[in-house]
Amino acid sequence: MILPGFPPKQSKNLSRACPNPDCPLSGQSGKGNIICHSFYITTQGRRRLYRCKECGRTFCSTYGTPYDRLHKPRSLFDEVVHMCVHGVAISAMAQIKQMAWGTVARWLQLAATYAERFNNRMLKGFLIHELQADEIRTFIGSKKRVIWVLTTLEVWSRLWVSVVVGPRNFRHIKRVILSTLQRGLIQHRFLFTTDGFEMYEWAAKRLLVGVCIFGQVIKKRRENRVAQVDRRLLLGTNAELEETLFHSEDSSTLDTSFIERHNLPIRQGSAYLGRRTPCHARRTEFLVGHMALLTTYYNFVRPHMALKFGKTLRTPALQAGLAKKRFSFREVFTNQPAFFLFVLVVLAARHCRFELQIVSVRLWESGQDSTTLA
Repeated sequence: MILPGFPPKQSKNLSRACPNPDCPLSGQSGKGNIICHSFYITTQGRRRLYRCKECGRTFCSTYGTPYDRLHKPRSLFDEVVHMCVHGVAISAMAQIKQMAWGTVARWLQLAATYAERFNNRMLKGFLIHELQADEIRTFIGSKKRVIWVLTTLEVWSRLWVSVVVGPRNFRHIKRVILSTLQRGLIQHRFLFTTDGFEMYEWAAKRLLVGVCIFGQVIKKRRENRVAQVDRRLLLGTNAELEETLFHSEDSSTLDTSFIERHNLPIRQGSAYLGRRTPCHARRTEFLVGHMALLTTYYNFVRPHMALKFGKTLRTPALQAGLAKKRFSFREVFTNQPAFFLFVLVVLAARHCRFELQIVSVRLWESGQDSTTLA
């Protein structure tokens, strides 16, 4: 239902873009072509409609967000996502909120997609001072299908840089290291510490020579307790290590304590990673999506207790200079550049479909020519 009587007006600070792929100004904000058109009534209240003066297309304020065509309150969607990153299982969320299990699962998949886009755009451009890497063991479907969650942590800012889900082999170790280097900025040789897994040594000697000072911490256990700790310096000299540790604000020796402590909120925030739980992921893409959602929550939404300065609590993204404030899930999901990415995906899909139509026409014409010649 459209409410008339509101004259269309143009907002000077309107940062929305036309979602019509056929519009000449599609995906471009600040062009003055978007005006406030009217309102429409939903069960949750009024929603704003916008109109593009260039093509005449109207669209609502939630278009291009997870809240588009949502038949429930947006606050309920945010509550479900918050419960997910606090380790609540899907079946428990469905019972608490009195919703269908499939609806909750679909919402979480949609939220994970937008969280991954947000991470790809925001989680880059930070300085790498000290890096630690570790793995978390879990399984998919049954205990015979063991899979690993490989993570890297920037120690100074406590920023969760990258995560890769897959077997613990050289290909995935290389992938998580390259992803970290692509996201961050290197101004000096940083300290990189891992456990004793031999693939890290191979990857460091092939990818990080002259870039970092690399060492491993090997813990030997006896009766489930750490009996001996061996520290090995594999890249760099002892003098360079001492100088790096002297300038470090966190570490006084080679250790992996920060990344091992970081594994605790990951396990607590994911029902898939519980040690004794029936809620393990049935498919790999479910675990990958949940890790993207948990990464967004840890870096941009959740304040870190180790980053307390007076009465101020910072998020890792604030400490790393990637954000100017603490985000909420509503701000993450309605982030305007994520909407631009949605428009670009639509444009790319249309372009690919147009190219496939051209190829099919050419193949049909060539077939007709060969038939004529025969």
